[in-house]
Amino acid sequence: MINASEILALLAEQRNVVVAGPPGTGKSMLLGEVAALFESQAGESAPEYSAEASVPIPALTGARLAKTIGKVGNRRVFRSVLHQSSKYREFLTGMMPDARAEAAPGKFRVTEGILYKASEFAKRADHAALVIIDEINRGPAVQVFGGSIVAMEGDKRLGPGGKRRPSTQYFELLDPNTGDLIEYAFPESLYLLAAMNQADVSVEPLDVAFLRRWAPLTLEPSSSVLREYFGIGADEGDLLPESPLSREHVLQATVRAFDAVNKRIALGRGPQFQIGHGMLMPPGGMPSDLTSVLSALVAVWKVLKNHIDEVFFGDVRGVAVVLNASLGIPENPYSLAERSFGDAPKAEIEGPVSVGPDEIYGLMRALATSELPIDV
Repeated sequence: MINASEILALLAEQRNVVVAGPPGTGKSMLLGEVAALFESQAGESAPEYSAEASVPIPALTGARLAKTIGKVGNRRVFRSVLHQSSKYREFLTGMMPDARAEAAPGKFRVTEGILYKASEFAKRADHAALVIIDEINRGPAVQVFGGSIVAMEGDKRLGPGGKRRPSTQYFELLDPNTGDLIEYAFPESLYLLAAMNQADVSVEPLDVAFLRRWAPLTLEPSSSVLREYFGIGADEGDLLPESPLSREHVLQATVRAFDAVNKRIALGRGPQFQIGHGMLMPPGGMPSDLTSVLSALVAVWKVLKNHIDEVFFGDVRGVAVVLNASLGIPENPYSLAERSFGDAPKAEIEGPVSVGPDEIYGLMRALATSELPIDV
């Protein structure tokens, strides 16, 4: 698993890093870990690993700040989330009506966006700034960055002390102080860290020219993280009983189902649409007794089923394959029914709207079956 110290080291080298991965793989938590490590004045270590965290990631034992960042005395994190209404003027600078109470009617002002503020902070002596952008592909990222994309790469920045280098790239923006159009360049101590879910199809894909200016890192679903969170041992491949005799039987079946379902999702839609391990981690941790574990998994399954239905929206047979609904497994509450609507064949998944505690273990065992229908 990728940890915060690795990302910080990559930021020190590349200046821009984008973390991608399916939902529930710990992207937002990892960004928080990096922020805490970046701002740590001691520069010794990040917050300790917590098994109670919603999406745990490995501990950062003795992780040290990268030399180029750790030696800077004043470090600050700036946070932003992109959305469909995000504008260039909110990120860099731009003209907008002045709605402040003291402003005269009809007056305009030049805004100072978060990237501009971070850049100005980082231009000061002994200062460094980290801009964290969550959900970067949920907004019009290319439009938001505008002409600054030509100047954001590490080798296009200003040199030490803000001195211009032969490779420094400038772009134009409105000066908030004068309102004039000026040439502007980013300092070397400005770092950009973004996160995105590549499976989010509700937004337009990021431009290739924009993406290549970021060093990519990908988080993947991890059954080992699940096992550690659940407090169960490695899978020895033992047959699981038809009825659970212990908490561990239920959780072993759940992890096996997690791996099997993700394999089918990756085959049918692509690895970016898989289920992250965090989606199987109920808030507050997994209960310690068998009855409570079964009840907790009922709530977890509702989230997983919604994810599967969304990923395979309109594809009934695809959902059936993921659920193993066409294999005729007796303990599977879901089955694929072949019907006709007029003269047209129609496939339909039969099963309960909600799976109860008495059904959830059987469902997990059924999902864990690795066999695929021959005609798929």
